[in-house]
Amino acid sequence: MRWIQPSTRIAINHRDGFSCAWCGATVEDGACLTLDHCKPRSKGGDNSPSNLVTSCFRRNSSRGNRSLAAFARAVAGYVNHDQTAKSILAHITKCRRRELDRKAARIIIKNRNQEIRLAN
Repeated sequence: MRWIQPSTRIAINHRDGFSCAWCGATVEDGACLTLDHCKPRSKGGDNSPSNLVTSCFRRNSSRGNRSLAAFARAVAGYVNHDQTAKSILAHITKCRRRELDRKAARIIIKNRNQEIRLAN
């Protein structure tokens, strides 16, 4: 978890609507959200926000180092949301192009820290 700053992680999750870019699962659905490298690190991908999308643990751990297109085809074949590989790829591209709202991420972290202090 230390490979990326917490505020950047939250900003990416916020940018992607706090949902898996692959299947749409959210924390409310019981998903554990992670970050997925669009270009895998094993193939030279970096940790820049434009190379990262929010992914549920299930999709991220099953992707391996498959290309975006190959994995989008696989996901479209088993996720029952009437999504095509093309629509999944379009959504991921759209997510990656959005600006990060780092100010919102800092507010989320600040509010979370205040809630933790109040609970203790």
